[in-house]
Amino acid sequence: MLRCLLLSLAVLGGCVVAAQAQPREEQPDTQAEKFPAPPSGFDARREAIERGKLETVEYDSTTVGVKRKAQVYTPPGYAADQKYPVLYLLHGIGGDENEWTRGGRANVILDNLYADQRIVPMIVVLPNGRASKDLTPRDSIPRQSPAFAAFEQDLLNDLIPFIEKTYPVKSDRESRALAGLSMGGGQSLNFGLSHLDTFAWVGGFSSAPNTKRVDDLLRDPAEAAGQLRLLWVSCGDRDGLMRISQSFHDALERQQVPHVWHVNTGGHDFNVWKTNLYHFAPLLFRSP
Repeated sequence: MLRCLLLSLAVLGGCVVAAQAQPREEQPDTQAEKFPAPPSGFDARREAIERGKLETVEYDSTTVGVKRKAQVYTPPGYAADQKYPVLYLLHGIGGDENEWTRGGRANVILDNLYADQRIVPMIVVLPNGRASKDLTPRDSIPRQSPAFAAFEQDLLNDLIPFIEKTYPVKSDRESRALAGLSMGGGQSLNFGLSHLDTFAWVGGFSSAPNTKRVDDLLRDPAEAAGQLRLLWVSCGDRDGLMRISQSFHDALERQQVPHVWHVNTGGHDFNVWKTNLYHFAPLLFRSP
């Protein structure tokens, strides 16, 4: 199924062109497929279009022992009597549930994609991926890291059940996607590939050093290839963490696991991550 999806990239994400061949020290992978740059204004608020709704919710976390917050985006034309697939979209080490809408303008990008009829109606959940009672982005990374790892259980045991009880969402694995940036990219690859019974669509944008080895995540690569509807791995070509995504891509190649490998022009910043969301979201929840 994933191979069929990869063949459709030219239709859904624009013309895909091969990266220009350069020495490896200048460009990590000469075979990386590139999407064209998004059109001007793709992340700017448009007038006279229907918009989705963004709201903050609280859910009981048995994992952490407190109420935790998340933002939820419901699409334009949202109807309570219609069932929707769900994208769980995770932030980075310095962010929280507001990062994707504040710095990444995720809701604006999604609104514009809906206006252009390029996206399947979906609910997008933006959690706080730091599963802790009192840690904040100002705490040191060594203190925060265990909380980001603990979010795996909070996501599976607390947040997903809350969303499925509160919103009209589809609850099968093919109706759930998990993606994120930096630390959230590592979480998405770690949690998504470890739980292919829960997620069929997985994306890591500029994934951080928390990312586990492919060999540790995919015990049976052939089985995983059959279960995945989309696996997206990407990074900016000037990102100091490129080695993480490059190594992950190389291991997937060795294991013959189909995936999208996309190298943006840019560093470790929202110019790259907004572009990834723009290209990634339209691929989700489509028939093979």
